Amino acid sequence: MSDDPRTQLDRATHTILFRRTLTATREQVFDAWTQPDQLRAWWDPTGAPLAECTVDLRPGGGFRFVNRDHAHGPPFAGVYQVVERPALLVFDALGALGTVRIDQVGATVELTVSIRCGSAEHLAQFVKLGVDVGTARTLDNLVGHLAAPG
Repeated sequence: MSDDPRTQLDRATHTILFRRTLTATREQVFDAWTQPDQLRAWWDPTGAPLAECTVDLRPGGGFRFVNRDHAHGPPFAGVYQVVERPALLVFDALGALGTVRIDQVGATVELTVSIRCGSAEHLAQFVKLGVDVGTARTLDNLVGHLAAPG
């Protein structure tokens, strides 16, 4: 488990919770999560651009992200359940429910990402695979992506 206080593990609800504060607009954060050209730049925890990225941004639409280094992991794919620009994305992926909340708090955006597994065993498997650490790195990449000039 990550030692990062911005990452919390809730065994009672089988959830991994991540928080980040960004200096960006909600729309910029939402676009970074949903536009393939932006996702390619920050999604892979190693910092390498994605080899492939497809997004069908609508409830029932899917997404698929392929890391350049296939040894890093299989493609990450899922189906959107809720798409509410610029505040909320909910999707099913890898047997878990992912939620991305984007809240404006003063001049910053508070990003809350949760991964809710279906069971204690599923959560334990995700932690064993390093999903908590990898996702934390990915979110740090997002912070850097949105802070970059240009």
